[in-house]
Amino acid sequence: MAPMDRIVNKKKKGTKKWIFIVGMAVGFALFAALYEVSVYYSTDESCNKCHVHPHAESSWKLSVHVNNGSGVTTHCVDCHLPPKNQTFNHYSAKLKLGIKDVWGYLFKDSADFQWDMKSELEHAVKYIPNESCKECHKKLFPAGITDDGITSHLYYEENEQKLDLQCISCHLDAGHYNPDYKHGQMTGIPGSDIGKVAGPVFDSATVVTSFENFTEHIPGTSVSLNMIAVKGGTFQMGSTSKENFHKNDEAPVRNVTVGSFFMAEIETTWEQFWTFFASTMSEGRTLPETVYANNSRPDVDAVSGPTPPFGNPDQGWGSGQRPAITMTHYAAETFCQWLSLKTGKKYRLPTEAEWEYAARGGAVTPYFFDGKPSDFSDKGFWRKFFDPKTEPIGDYVIYAANSNNRTQLPDNVKPNPFGLKNMLGSVMEYCADKYSADTYSSTSSDVSNPLCTEGDEWVVRGGLYSSDASDVRCAARSHTFHDEWLKTDPQQPKSIWWYSDIKGIGFRVVCESIP
Repeated sequence: MAPMDRIVNKKKKGTKKWIFIVGMAVGFALFAALYEVSVYYSTDESCNKCHVHPHAESSWKLSVHVNNGSGVTTHCVDCHLPPKNQTFNHYSAKLKLGIKDVWGYLFKDSADFQWDMKSELEHAVKYIPNESCKECHKKLFPAGITDDGITSHLYYEENEQKLDLQCISCHLDAGHYNPDYKHGQMTGIPGSDIGKVAGPVFDSATVVTSFENFTEHIPGTSVSLNMIAVKGGTFQMGSTSKENFHKNDEAPVRNVTVGSFFMAEIETTWEQFWTFFASTMSEGRTLPETVYANNSRPDVDAVSGPTPPFGNPDQGWGSGQRPAITMTHYAAETFCQWLSLKTGKKYRLPTEAEWEYAARGGAVTPYFFDGKPSDFSDKGFWRKFFDPKTEPIGDYVIYAANSNNRTQLPDNVKPNPFGLKNMLGSVMEYCADKYSADTYSSTSSDVSNPLCTEGDEWVVRGGLYSSDASDVRCAARSHTFHDEWLKTDPQQPKSIWWYSDIKGIGFRVVCESIP
């Protein structure tokens, strides 16, 4: 290449470089300018400049979105645009509404509008995205809400698609104050009967005269639960170091004898728990030790149930027969006390020994079905090259490989030899024992009906929907992490009923054997 050509090429490269730099600078400046314009036209003052509704500003300032004790102001765009995290929807809606308002400001006379009609629900639903209401209202049950309000919200959450309603349908006066606005009860709301299923209301509990499976009827409701008769016996509790993924707190193996008992076929469902909630919901924050002492007295004929949950406790995964989740051990204990009072039987949480005995279903292997934990687990070097087996474990356990990262309906799995479903997966289950890492080593090698009462945390057994196969072995142990699971609870004091940072915790009830 001639020297002159090299000089020309060098100049061309230099020119392209400067064009690129200048282009980037202009592009950045344009983006910054557009962003600042966007910010300016998102202010309340900007909205009120173009908005032709004569009462919009004054009624907005009187609404609970502005005139409230917290001092927090909900701005126009917070209600009238999709949330900012929905970027495209947010800016496209802003452009559409902006053009419409500017057009009205320039070419229309506000005196010609029928303002009464435009304040009706039929018009309002067009301008209030439901996603925006949900984005702001993380706390679904504000202070002062009535019991009817709580059950209405719960009913709405469980039936949102079926009802085809938006938040604004019941809160038309929230953003713009209207002293004359009153909404009626939502059609189809079962009021305090939320949690009931269609069917006859049971007059009395099931009478049990023999040791066999039975269906418990909860009096005053249409809700029932299937109870499996588990004949007592002696088994080897724990695991040895030869078992894949064995942990120290599972040893030494002991010979444990448990008496006969009835155990729920499945984990406590939302259908059952919401019935308890509606029957006992509490407005106060009585200390657990006080309520528990009162509940355990034989002359007490009622229990104080949960306060409203913070947020949607079913995570939007569905309710009905899915396992109830996110409640504390204390809430589970109180559910058992309520169930005992309703039925006249003694319901409680299983001991850790009862739980493992029931989970094994007579088996002495890591699972009650064939297979080694190392075959099913996703842990280990070889898993970089070979996928783990998913059969037959996938037929019996809801775990990481088949859960879609959420709880599933209990009928998605087969029962164990005792007839119990999902003992090893879906959600971790509370036990009546306090947790201690040396429980097994600090007691005799032959024990009957053991119960640990010393410790700071509670035993939880079984894995959850996100567990690896190694953690759903029959002998695997875990425990609550109370403070950690409450970490992001914004309430003060923190809830005694609901956890904020754990989704895969639930429970299964036991009924003591009837003489």
